[in-house]
Amino acid sequence: MPLEIAPFVVFTVVAASCLIIGLSKGGLSPALAVIIAPLLALVMPVRQSLSLALPLLLLGDAFALYTYWKTWDTRYIRLLLPAAIVGIVVGALVLASLPDDAIRRLVGAFVMLFVVYKLLEQRLTRLRYHPRNWHGIIAGWIAGTGSMVANVGGPPYTIYMLLQNDVTPRSFTGTATLFFAIVNAVKLPFLGMANIFNANDVLTYLWALPFIPLGVIIGRWMVTRIDRKTFDYVMLIALVICAVVLLFVPPTT
Repeated sequence: MPLEIAPFVVFTVVAASCLIIGLSKGGLSPALAVIIAPLLALVMPVRQSLSLALPLLLLGDAFALYTYWKTWDTRYIRLLLPAAIVGIVVGALVLASLPDDAIRRLVGAFVMLFVVYKLLEQRLTRLRYHPRNWHGIIAGWIAGTGSMVANVGGPPYTIYMLLQNDVTPRSFTGTATLFFAIVNAVKLPFLGMANIFNANDVLTYLWALPFIPLGVIIGRWMVTRIDRKTFDYVMLIALVICAVVLLFVPPTT
């Protein structure tokens, strides 16, 4: 039987999601954005969670662009973005062709893969590597597909960029900001074509939007005051819980 969720719980989760987006864009951890769609999917149908998550992320992108304006490396944008758009189209076709339960489990599987990536991240970045342009094309395609399906485009982007010899921390963050701002903007009409995006979902929770700039302010304050290793482990535990619920617990009503 589907689980009944109290309205107060739904409102709390939506507000928390907006706050988390702000924390992410405020510099606390880019990986935070991964948790938004699965977190929302705990209290609403998965299609509605994807519909709501994207506009919230776009608003967060606006704050991030203001913060990191012109710190990006356009060479990598030109390399990654075309393939990412192809990946978005592929992801949209997948979403349009699957029933709700299958999408729910697909999102859960993507989230679990992200957890595995985070656990292996340091080993991956120690690989002996020789940069090739086609690596960027593959990374962009996977990032676009993962971002479209479950907002998990960060890992392929991160792995690729960290393996490059000429990427500074500042350009890494700035390039990620512009890349995912464009990717998220491109995703919006494709979600509509896949019959997933509904503007009413945003209007229903319009009251929660101020939590995003509040999160940005808190994130900037916390970024130098928190044990990042402990924080990452807490987030991984939260992601595992979300993934397990999406994979094995009946959907909400």
